[in-house]
Amino acid sequence: KLHSDLDKGVGTVKYTLSGDGAGTVFTIDETTGDIHAIRSLDREEKPFYTLRAQAVDVDTKKPLEPESEFIIKVQDINDNEPKFLDGPYVASVPEMSPVGAYVLQVKATDADDPTYGNSARVVYSILQGQPYFSIDPKTGVIRTALPNMDREVKEQYQVLIQAKDMGGQLGGLAGTTTVNITLTDVNDNPPRFPKSIFHLKVPESSHVGSAIGRIRAVDPDFGKNAEIEYNIVPGDGGNLFDITTDENTQEGVIKLKKPLDFETKKAYTFKVEASNLHLDHRFHSVGPFKDTATVKINVLDMDEPPVFSKPMYTMEVYEDTPVGTIIGAVTAQDLDAGSSSVRYFIDWKNDVDSYFTIDATEGTIATNELLDRESTAQYNFSIIASKVSNPLLTSKVNVIINVLDVNEFPPEISVPYETSVCENAKPGQVIQTVTAADKDLSPAGQRFSFRLSAEASNKPNFTVHDYRS
Repeated sequence: KLHSDLDKGVGTVKYTLSGDGAGTVFTIDETTGDIHAIRSLDREEKPFYTLRAQAVDVDTKKPLEPESEFIIKVQDINDNEPKFLDGPYVASVPEMSPVGAYVLQVKATDADDPTYGNSARVVYSILQGQPYFSIDPKTGVIRTALPNMDREVKEQYQVLIQAKDMGGQLGGLAGTTTVNITLTDVNDNPPRFPKSIFHLKVPESSHVGSAIGRIRAVDPDFGKNAEIEYNIVPGDGGNLFDITTDENTQEGVIKLKKPLDFETKKAYTFKVEASNLHLDHRFHSVGPFKDTATVKINVLDMDEPPVFSKPMYTMEVYEDTPVGTIIGAVTAQDLDAGSSSVRYFIDWKNDVDSYFTIDATEGTIATNELLDRESTAQYNFSIIASKVSNPLLTSKVNVIINVLDVNEFPPEISVPYETSVCENAKPGQVIQTVTAADKDLSPAGQRFSFRLSAEASNKPNFTVHDYRS
């Protein structure tokens, strides 16, 4: 209410209002000076208004007093609930954390006046999420409230937080937010084999280096805490095998280091150890972070080709040996359990070279044509052995046949000789050296004897000396 001392109550004074909100928020009764608010006020929108008042003479319109300034302050009421401007929240805390481990701090904002009453004094509480977590009512700090919280039992928690003003008293306004809390993994679980014995069946024809089977230990931990290293426990049974870890599945991949042979050994038994790579010293008391299992491998018999008794065969035969003469034999056996009989064949490069035959059952090799060492001194060909029970299974061996020489050619004087001698030549003087060659032997092995023919012996003008070289 405005009032001037010059106003005697007879209607000679008029009151006017100007300034902040005059006419829109506030109005004044020109006669009485009463000021009214003409719409609702919101302190959070505008906490005060600065106005100017004037008292003027109704007749002359002149000011009766100097203009005066005054402030209307909007008094706060609790009309705003606390709000979590950053919610909803996401947080994490390691599993198995001790009670009171810090998780997250939440903060609610109340638009009411913090300096007036309790309208903006906020108190925090948990509506959903107990007994796993607790919150400090003043600071909004969330902490763990239970020991030994296990990620492998429950990983995700949704906690509902309430912020209430008026110090949490009855009548206060409240706001809520959710906090999604994830338990992060620690290595608190050792790897364990789900069974004590793994049985594998492996064909004896498996290649060296190939994967012949997989085993797996189970570790409920996550990420690097679940990484497993497999090792074969040293012993007689596992020296033919190796094991590696599949990084994607954490399985143990068993690989072959040496060839298998069903006829030599039909089964192998060895132990495999699975251990964690990344240990956490806090959980050593749980026990060793490793486990062992037995692996039994049964070798499966495969139908294999015959095996020759030698890696290659070398034979000899004299040239001009009669057709059909046996010069040697090859032998192949079926080492499989069924022990099938074997058939033999010559693997000729072409049909023209059929100088030899082989007995399909006995493996004996005989001449099929007369051989001439001077034409071909050595034959090189392959023999194929196949199983009667499975003709597609074959083996091949190389055979070399050397043709031995027979003395069938006389020596020959290399070229005709024409010799001259002086009439006064002395007896014993060498006037010509004669050489010869023989087609039968190589030049390095030729030895000849020289003498005069019977006809020349009757004319003893010349003699021949045999050097025997």
